[in-house]
Amino acid sequence: MSSTDSAARGAGILYLIMGLTAVFSYEYVPHTLFMHANATTAANNIVAHQMLFRISIVSELISVTAFLFLVRALYGLLKGVDKKHASLMVTLVLVSIPISFLNVLNEIAVLLLLRGPDFLSVFDKPQLEGMALLFIRLHGQGLFVAQIFWGLWLFPFGVLVMKSGFIPRFMGVLLILGCFTYIIVSLTWLLLPDYLSAVNQFATLPEAAAELPILLWLLIKGPKLQPLAATA
Repeated sequence: MSSTDSAARGAGILYLIMGLTAVFSYEYVPHTLFMHANATTAANNIVAHQMLFRISIVSELISVTAFLFLVRALYGLLKGVDKKHASLMVTLVLVSIPISFLNVLNEIAVLLLLRGPDFLSVFDKPQLEGMALLFIRLHGQGLFVAQIFWGLWLFPFGVLVMKSGFIPRFMGVLLILGCFTYIIVSLTWLLLPDYLSAVNQFATLPEAAAELPILLWLLIKGPKLQPLAATA
């Protein structure tokens, strides 16, 4: 198996792991437990399904870790195309990683508040539930901060795909469009929060379409790649 073959296969598997765990942690669990819920309902749901919430935290950590190793695999695959763009791609991902890891602390704080350690006895139940919902919301806001870099890294990635010669160019175009979609959503959250819901409705499809084709290509076509030197 060539180094190019191995890098493509590894990147595809890591991309799949990152995507599945992200959907579980960022979409399924919030919609199941606390999305649009008030403080009491959210707290009761988390307490009643505490293991699901804990699994969601672990899944999020797996997703972030997979992202780190994914960009390493992509660097190995694409550094021969343009090392400067490949290095920029890695740098942008590395900036997002600590943001995502630190953001998980907001969810851990929710568990501490709802489990009711002795030192929290000075607060009554509604206050604890309110603070728990605050940390849930802070976690959601932290995702918008990380999302800026989730978008930015797609630009050099898209350029590398377009220049590679062995990956379909349209996938690079989709990645670049996804870059601007993520950034637009984050800027809307920062500058025009009243329009965030409307923008999110239009952004969901471009965000998914940006990365799904390259993920499938890496899994299906990637392992059949020839070494870069042979391709050239």
